[in-house]
Amino acid sequence: MTQTVVTLGAHVFDVQVRPVEAIPEGQGAALVEQIRFGPAGTAAGTAITLAKLGATVRTAGAIGTDPIGDLLLAMLTRYGVDTSLLLRRDGVQTSASVLPIRADGSRPAFHVPGANLTYSPADAPVAEIARATHLHLGGPELMGGAKAVEILAPARISGVVTSADLLAPGDPGVLAWLAPALSSLDYLLPNEEQVLGLSGASSLESGARALLDRGVGCVAVTRGARGALVVTAESEVAVPAFAVQVTDTTGCGDAFSAGFLRGLGLGRSLRESAVLGCAAAGLVAQGLGSDHGEFDLAAADAFAAQTATLEMD
Repeated sequence: MTQTVVTLGAHVFDVQVRPVEAIPEGQGAALVEQIRFGPAGTAAGTAITLAKLGATVRTAGAIGTDPIGDLLLAMLTRYGVDTSLLLRRDGVQTSASVLPIRADGSRPAFHVPGANLTYSPADAPVAEIARATHLHLGGPELMGGAKAVEILAPARISGVVTSADLLAPGDPGVLAWLAPALSSLDYLLPNEEQVLGLSGASSLESGARALLDRGVGCVAVTRGARGALVVTAESEVAVPAFAVQVTDTTGCGDAFSAGFLRGLGLGRSLRESAVLGCAAAGLVAQGLGSDHGEFDLAAADAFAAQTATLEMD
């Protein structure tokens, strides 16, 4: 069966500047090596990498009618993402970020939420979602769990596999805000800090299990340079990250989500899916932006196999 994924939620236009160690004071200027821009966000960024890996991808959400929205649409289309489910809003700008990238690949952010905050369950393309094999909700905290479940629950009734990734830092208040939707998620794909913050747990494993107790089917946690941990009621699977020269960590979580979901769609095991997620993240981390790299599924699998062999030598 062809894997058809609807990525629904946050669509952001990122501008990356590298390298930046400090913002010049007053009217000062600084020379940098690179400035680029591209699509990002937990829906759009995930959509791009899923499309690269061979999934059929439709993306849904809200953007403005501004030139930034025009660019975002054009770039998503270039990667083979179907943008027909995106809504365009008058009077509100497309969500955007400016990211000063440090030499070590980390980055602060200047962010405008924009049109992302206007999307509601009434906007969701319920019939189109029901025709998909997977629904990935990027940033459910933007609408809250009570509203997110209005999208997730019908999808699951239709047999659609559901997943979500988070934008907000984790804390117990966010967990309470999301709680109504958790039992409608087959997979939750947070990062380590989010899991620990949401749960208040002292270990990642116990934090993931606390989320399972809330009804999530599987928690696949990204751990930065330490790879990923996949936890279900029956198992815990740790997968190491691949050693790469990191240029920019922007979009690595979205790339992991895409690789993990693509692996599941191909019928791979949780471990194999997490390996593909880590490979996609490693490829994206080597350049600027969520859309870095012209890889496909074969290239990602080859990268994973070759890098794993090098690490064992």
